Amino acid sequence: MTDIQIAQSVREKHIREIAAILEIPEEELEYYGSNKAKLPLHLIREDDVENGHLILVTAITPTPAGEGKTTTSIGLGDALNLSKKKTVVVLREPSLGPVFGIKGGAAGGGWSQVIPMVDINLHFTGDFHAIEKANNLLAALIDNNIQNKTRNLGIDPRTVIWKRCMDMNDRGLRNIVAALGGKAGGIPRETGFNITAASEIMAILCLSKSLEDLQEKCGNIYIGDTWDGKPVYARDLNAQGAMAVLLKDAIKPNLVQTLEGNPAIIHGGPFANIAQGTNSILATKMGLSLGDYVVTEAGFGADLGAEKFLNIKCREAGLSPKAVVLVATIRALKYHGGKALNELTQEDVEALKKGMPNLERHIKSLQSFGIPIVVSVNAFSSDTEAEKKTLLEHCKKLGVPAALSYGWADGGNGCVDLADLVVEAAAGCKGKYTPTYELRDSIRTKIEKVCSTIYGAKNVILTNKARAQMNRFERMGYGQLPVCIAKTQKSLSDDEKLLGRPENFEINIREFEIATGAGFIIPIAGNILRMPGLPATPSAEHITIDADGTISGLF
Repeated sequence: MTDIQIAQSVREKHIREIAAILEIPEEELEYYGSNKAKLPLHLIREDDVENGHLILVTAITPTPAGEGKTTTSIGLGDALNLSKKKTVVVLREPSLGPVFGIKGGAAGGGWSQVIPMVDINLHFTGDFHAIEKANNLLAALIDNNIQNKTRNLGIDPRTVIWKRCMDMNDRGLRNIVAALGGKAGGIPRETGFNITAASEIMAILCLSKSLEDLQEKCGNIYIGDTWDGKPVYARDLNAQGAMAVLLKDAIKPNLVQTLEGNPAIIHGGPFANIAQGTNSILATKMGLSLGDYVVTEAGFGADLGAEKFLNIKCREAGLSPKAVVLVATIRALKYHGGKALNELTQEDVEALKKGMPNLERHIKSLQSFGIPIVVSVNAFSSDTEAEKKTLLEHCKKLGVPAALSYGWADGGNGCVDLADLVVEAAAGCKGKYTPTYELRDSIRTKIEKVCSTIYGAKNVILTNKARAQMNRFERMGYGQLPVCIAKTQKSLSDDEKLLGRPENFEINIREFEIATGAGFIIPIAGNILRMPGLPATPSAEHITIDADGTISGLF
């Protein structure tokens, strides 16, 4: 059966039944139909947050199809609930870009899914739309002020860095000219679009700790300079209040369920290659307030998602995970060992062995944070007994506990061994994680520490443009911000063609962006873009709906 057929074969519980598991009174729910609801922020209790067990799920460097972090997270959450650990899975919301692009949906798969999966993968509760509107309202206010003769702030249109956003892969919008059409159209200038998941408003929503904090962060957004070189912020346009109003519902986490009828919270959706790659602080704290365990994931490989989860999100939120689950697949390791994508279902123990250094690099990187690690081997039907044995034995040699997980095929029952290892690892956690860098470090030092400790790079090269931007940000007083490096997810390096565990490579920072509202600096490595394009054959071409409303091709 396909994912959607599996989901449709399960009796969906009313969302009030899921809320009852977490002891949430029905009157506290803000219903979006019978199967999803928003949760009020006052349900967050800081004392419970402190006492909860936060489990982070990350992965090795993935193949284009991904290695099953979300599926593993859901299966692990269901398994922990089977073992009577009150567990909430807390995930990101999917972006329509990948849904209609190459990866497809992001609600798990097989028997480890969150439902209603069609809603979750499409418009859900409208959070992404609200983020777009808040983002684009600010863009409209900027252009209006440039045009306005009586209340003009003197913004130099050439310096405006704020872009519009849209939740779709559309390379045609990366670079555009806006405000054409003569005087009535405004002052023409070059600009562009980011995908919504890479927008600063998405980052702000996910890093805000309250509605008031969100409004303040929106006001702190740097948009450009005046003609005499002074920085201009969204608060100078009095934009923050209206932006926060547009986000007043989007800031509330969304309650749904897994196929096994366990609680799941889904909220926020930043990409990890071009943003911070994890769900909101509020969603994570909500889960820790309502359950004993929270299983969450951070996007792409550990070099991106886990690094940013720990160095940005956890630092901002005051959180620290009790264990990290590193998802590996035999097919991905064979890919890193030189096997072609169309040959990954063929047994090849030698290619598997050649790909092990990628796993080793991620283990070494994660060990730098001082948190217990468990390897989850996300098993596929094409994996052979010889390959599974080889991988488990290699993990044993590395001194890292590992378990086969069969969340796709068997749901929670397929992840019981993994759950046992995770509980043991969490119980053995000795303290809080150690960040890769200190905020007092210079911007360059922070980048160098991430590149050497996490990626394994030997050096960092900055273009003249990047160096000038970095120096200016430090002069503006932003040198103390964390760094959110935008880098390809396909390699530990900034060159997507360097698979496995590259050695003696350099990271090239071509330019910087800054997110003063969200509170981080964005060094852009290599050719990474904040507005992706569609593949030659996008998933959208295979999606249809019949007269009865039955959708096919979405998953």
